[in-house]
Parts: sequence; structure tokens; C-alpha cells
Amino acid sequence: QVQLVESGGGSVQAGGSLRLSCAASAYTYSSYCVGWFRQAAGKQREWVSSISTDSSTIYANSVKGRFTISKDNAKNTLYLQMNSLKPEDTAVYYCAASLARACTLYQRETLGFLYWGQGTQVTVSS
Repeated sequence: QVQLVESGGGSVQAGGSLRLSCAASAYTYSSYCVGWFRQAAGKQREWVSSISTDSSTIYANSVKGRFTISKDNAKNTLYLQMNSLKPEDTAVYYCAASLARACTLYQRETLGFLYWGQGTQVTVSS
């Protein structure tokens, strides 16, 4: 049974940084496209970033240049380093795992991912 467990959320002032982690069990990050989504209160879940099997990365325009997705295949852990945080980054962040070998446009949609973590709250105050 695949399990994704996030950690690292919290409260930070604007301009600060946080690093989210997502540890997987019964799933191998090195074999598939994985990513991060976020959902702000009252809004739909939106795609943030994805990383492919060759470690190529893609980002939503809203976070490009500020967030960095990475993974440690030996630890089977996915990360999201978030710098220069803004109040509009406030949301519950979810890691997501697919069965796609490469990240395509479909992996910018929630339907492109099969497994989800429980979410971790990130709050950025002005």
C-alpha cells in the first residue's frame, strides 16, 4: 500500500523560507513523475511543480525562481524548497505520485496523479 507522508510545513513571515519533505513507502520516486500541489482556502487544488525520472523539473509560473523541487532517491524522499515566500503562497501543500515515467502536461492536473499525501499547512504572514 503506497503511503506518502509530508512534513515541514509551518508559519513564516513574508520573505522567509520553508522546506517541505514527502517520504514514500511502497513506491519508488526514481521510477515515476512526482510533484507538489497546493490548495488555498476556498480555492481549487493547483499544481506547483513536478520532477521526472531524469530529475528534469517544471514549475508553475507563480513559483518559478522561488521554489525548487528535488528528490533523494536513496532516501525515497521528495522535497520542495520554498524561498521568498509570499502571503499568497499560504495553502495546504500536497505531494503527489503518478505512474507516469515522464512528466507530461497531464501531470499538471490532479487527475495525472494516483497517490496523495495528507497535506501540510504553510502559512505566510505579511
